[in-house]
Amino acid sequence: MTHQEHFTLPTELLESIAANGLDYLPELIRILVNEAMKAEREAYLGARPYERSPERRGYANGYKPKTLRTRVGKITFDIPQVRSGEFYPAALEKGMRSERALLLSMAEMYVQGVSTRKVKAVMEELCGTSISSTQVSRAAAQLDEVLEAWRERPLGEIAYLYLDARYEAVRMAGQVRDAAILVAAGVDLQGKRTILGVSVALSEQEVHWRTFLQSLVARGLRGIRLIISDDHAGLRAARQAVFGSIPWQRCQFHLQQNAQAYVLRKDMASAVSADIRTVFNAPDRATAEAFLNRIIARYEDKAPKLARWLEANIPEGLTVFSFPEAHRRKIRTVNLLERVNQEVRRRTRIIRIFPSEASCLRLVSAVLMEIDENWRLNRKYLSFENEGEALPSSPS
Repeated sequence: MTHQEHFTLPTELLESIAANGLDYLPELIRILVNEAMKAEREAYLGARPYERSPERRGYANGYKPKTLRTRVGKITFDIPQVRSGEFYPAALEKGMRSERALLLSMAEMYVQGVSTRKVKAVMEELCGTSISSTQVSRAAAQLDEVLEAWRERPLGEIAYLYLDARYEAVRMAGQVRDAAILVAAGVDLQGKRTILGVSVALSEQEVHWRTFLQSLVARGLRGIRLIISDDHAGLRAARQAVFGSIPWQRCQFHLQQNAQAYVLRKDMASAVSADIRTVFNAPDRATAEAFLNRIIARYEDKAPKLARWLEANIPEGLTVFSFPEAHRRKIRTVNLLERVNQEVRRRTRIIRIFPSEASCLRLVSAVLMEIDENWRLNRKYLSFENEGEALPSSPS
């Protein structure tokens, strides 16, 4: 369908839906997904059915039925086929990986005897039926194969690398532990965002971060101009070991938060935050450093610990001034990954405690894979053309 066209549901179906409610939901889903897949095929072929077009890439070749088990029962979809080339509609699978992973995580809790009545109720509401251990194992194996292939896919040149971590409760050896989820994202030279990798382990210690970063390099990650992250001892050591020659931008948002630990009185908090923002919002590094020196002098007598902290830490947030001005707002913090973590948290909070590291990795990978696919379809995050300033060359 083009943007000028609107798909209209058959009048008989609309009347049936009005009369029978959710009983006709499977048919509604079938029709909508089928239409979306047809539109995808038209976009792939570059022409509508029977349309003569020099941009045409091939020809339609009918449909192939495929039955899937969904939350509203089994639905048979009509998969559009093409005569030549590889085509498979994303509309059918989009979002399914995350949903299946969520169900699998809850099912594992239920099967392993660690579920609660709430988890059982949610699972039955989503699935409409109970799930056997055999079904869980079979589905998990198929899903894990897809997710592992995505996690191990080859990487390439990335301009900006974002690193961050968050925690999930995971049951390990009979104890509930906080497992660290390390996530790497990047912006490539086409200006597109991408999720580069994810890892789950017991902590953010240096060995975990170093292993994770080395795995990215082994998969072909190269060309990095700047690394953006918060400051953490384990991450700092690993970053210096693996990417020691690459400039680092310490997250300005977290720097402002960290400064509050050195504020002596509550009435100083807003003034200190405003002073730091003045430094970060300066037009260039020379001006930012001049502002910083003035602020340090201002607090030297009334808050000496704060002054020493500002002098030692704020310069780590000024690396961004060496990069194109049009990029700075989006590369001076890890906000890109903060939003990713919010989406992961929204999908994992229903689990509360994962029964295993594998279960946690499965769900988080599925959510991140879906985010990555959506990013690839969205417009550019940054532009590398006509910036007026050259992007620094990669030291790697």
